[in-house]
Amino acid sequence: MIKFLRGVLVVILFAVFGICSLFLGTVILPVGRIFIKEQKRRESFSRLIHKLWYFYTHLFVWLGLIRIELNNVEQVRGKIIVATHPTFIDIMILIGLYDNSLCLAKKELLNNIFLKNIIKNVYIPNNVELDEFKKISKEVLDDGYNIIIFPTGTRTIEGEDIKIHKGAAALQIDSGADIIPVIIKCDYPFLQKGKPIYYASDRLITYKINQLEPIKLSDFDEDSEIKLRKAISEKIKNDFIQNKNII
Repeated sequence: MIKFLRGVLVVILFAVFGICSLFLGTVILPVGRIFIKEQKRRESFSRLIHKLWYFYTHLFVWLGLIRIELNNVEQVRGKIIVATHPTFIDIMILIGLYDNSLCLAKKELLNNIFLKNIIKNVYIPNNVELDEFKKISKEVLDDGYNIIIFPTGTRTIEGEDIKIHKGAAALQIDSGADIIPVIIKCDYPFLQKGKPIYYASDRLITYKINQLEPIKLSDFDEDSEIKLRKAISEKIKNDFIQNKNII
């Protein structure tokens, strides 16, 4: 019975998220575009979503569904945050945790009725041309925003081999920004790939978030960009693997 009630709570929370996201994307942000100057929109909108997603993910905490344990987590500026991606709400937790942060969003989200206007107004869709992506990303990093990327591209399952895409490495080479690896662990298959959203535990679920040491461009001495992208991506993968149990 407890597990069933927790599952009902999760479904209700996702319904609330969908309704609020739709209202935010179709009413709040369009009205904001009228009254907020263009150069201030990203700052205002990203701050608003940071606060909203912090509140939303902490509803899970306040309702006794999850707890979030932090290790070495500190605010950063102008960094590329690369994180493991075990569950559906990882990006909401990270945006709520790190202020002044944007994310690289999957192009499929532009077809999502609840999120498409949020993506268009605030975040960076990954379907833009490479040169445009580099230009936008370098601008926001130079302005002190963080860019959050899941380098695996999709949610991963415990125990399976992870593949690291080279987008974060390419962005570091182009911008010179440090990469901050972040490990997210969840001690129950909650909101994981292949699991329904109501698949909740009969106990408190623990999220553990561990911020690792920065990966700096100066750490590498490869003589070509191809080798450098590969070396950075391998470093990200090794950091994820070697530190996955150190939380």
